[in-house]
Amino acid sequence: MSTSVLTPEPVPVPQPAPAMRQRQWTVLLRGTLRQWRARIGLTLFLAMVLIALVGPAIAPSSPTAFVTAPNASASLHGPFGGDSLGRDVWSRFLNGGRSVLGMSLAATIIGVGLGLVIGLTAAYRKGWVDEVLMRISDVFMAFPQIVLALLLVTAFGPSVGLIILIVGISHAPRVARVIRGAAQQVVERDFVKAAEAVGEPRSRIIFSELLPNVISPLMVEFGLRLTYSIGLIAALNFIGDGIQPPASDWGLMINENRLAVAFQPWGVVLPVIAIALLTIGTNLLTDGFARAVIGLERGE
Repeated sequence: MSTSVLTPEPVPVPQPAPAMRQRQWTVLLRGTLRQWRARIGLTLFLAMVLIALVGPAIAPSSPTAFVTAPNASASLHGPFGGDSLGRDVWSRFLNGGRSVLGMSLAATIIGVGLGLVIGLTAAYRKGWVDEVLMRISDVFMAFPQIVLALLLVTAFGPSVGLIILIVGISHAPRVARVIRGAAQQVVERDFVKAAEAVGEPRSRIIFSELLPNVISPLMVEFGLRLTYSIGLIAALNFIGDGIQPPASDWGLMINENRLAVAFQPWGVVLPVIAIALLTIGTNLLTDGFARAVIGLERGE
């Protein structure tokens, strides 16, 4: 008599259907754009991005060329006159957005990416790994971002790459805490347990099972960190610890022309308005997306 050995079939790992996920994103985007704050934010943000990208191509003169008298009023050389050294304010403004936007975006990507990995790892591994990662994050969060940036810039000297890295790293602990909190609600779900039961590698579980379920809070956090990056990098450029003269930058323009603001305000007013609109636009767009996420979770 022969005995047959039954081989257990592998347990299928439930995966969210791509069509369902795509539908959720469609609902989120529609819910975001239905809000007036999100539409205004998107308009402001895209307008500032357009100026930053197209500005250098339409600038009437070189941002470093001396075309008029110092602090000259509006003339044929430019609609907003000259800056403290006689360079065209309008040309420097059109050329000054790329550095702020590019550095802010790069720092945000670094910070959110690093915080995402730390937060997901802490939520999934738990125990001493979670404890060590969160305590290290607490140490970094104890220092205000601007103080940490000034300390490291003073130690190593001003550099674009260093500023981007410092701002990015300073964002990571805050992002990690948010992502950890969101991922902890997912770790105990059945599809994660099923993936563990069939022997899926930890890295695959973290990025294939946990990551898709924290995308919404991740996007909200990305918008918030981008807002903070813009303000922080503009402030560092303003105090001379970021972009160095004679480069054109909105934060640097404010510093260069602040002493003449009483009789030639455009060198300060234009970059201040641009930074404010960029920050407000990003904030309104992020707020609109966050409200849409809350509405989707409530089934509204």
